[in-house]
Amino acid sequence: MTTIIGFVFLLVTVFGGYTIAGGKFGIILHSLPYEALMIGGAAIGAFIMSNSMHDVKHTLGGFGKVLKGARFHKSDYVEMLSLLYWFVRLVQTKGAMALEAHIEKPEESPAFNKFPKIKANHHAVAIICDYLRMVGMNADDPHQIEDVMARELKKIREEEMHSSHAIQNIADALPALGIVAAVLGVIKTMAAIDQPPTVLGGMIGGALVGTFLGVLLAYGLMGPIAARLKGVVEEECKYFEVIRAVLVAHLHGNAPQVSVETGRKMAPSAYMPTFQELEAALQDLQIA
Repeated sequence: MTTIIGFVFLLVTVFGGYTIAGGKFGIILHSLPYEALMIGGAAIGAFIMSNSMHDVKHTLGGFGKVLKGARFHKSDYVEMLSLLYWFVRLVQTKGAMALEAHIEKPEESPAFNKFPKIKANHHAVAIICDYLRMVGMNADDPHQIEDVMARELKKIREEEMHSSHAIQNIADALPALGIVAAVLGVIKTMAAIDQPPTVLGGMIGGALVGTFLGVLLAYGLMGPIAARLKGVVEEECKYFEVIRAVLVAHLHGNAPQVSVETGRKMAPSAYMPTFQELEAALQDLQIA
């Protein structure tokens, strides 16, 4: 929502200032469809050329993230920490073998069924089950597991960040594509050099709309979208860092309460539950 509000504000101030300064919209409105077709078509073509079909689909999905923002909020972190607390407490009281029924068939696990939003997150479920399975296989070196998890989370972050990079590449190309459209407009103007100055002035003005549009789209739309998407991805990656922190703290021999407190500190400040909020959630935790 903030992205839309910001873009509307940008348009109002840019064109409002142009109008106040005495600018006329006739030339812009006349040239805009053609310039937008050339610049937008070239940008889309370049985008398709430089990405696989999987990356194209992934990037299109990224626009939805820009509008919705990060999908994890305080309640999601409370639920994740509660689930992890239950798992590490289960290991502490009944041993690693007690995890088998939950990690081999998470869709049937009472623990995962208690938190349907987590269960629907395939990335989160896979990470939890994979590393709890390693615990069950006596891979109890916390430094080794921490290193493996860090590399996997880095891979996930880089894959998710590709959409932002792809959009930023288009933003970087748009000013040049605007110049291409402007040059074509100048070529068209030169072919009509025998026309009176008023006609030539309108044609040159129309050609400059291409440069204006390319720069505006680059720095006023696509660049901010890429930056916003990068911020959303980085914020969502904190969710998986919470999982890593809790499991590694558990492997270091910490009590379940200390392990989840370590994970709580990894949540983004805006969504980090307080110690009291998490404590109340853990006290109310009931899993059959």
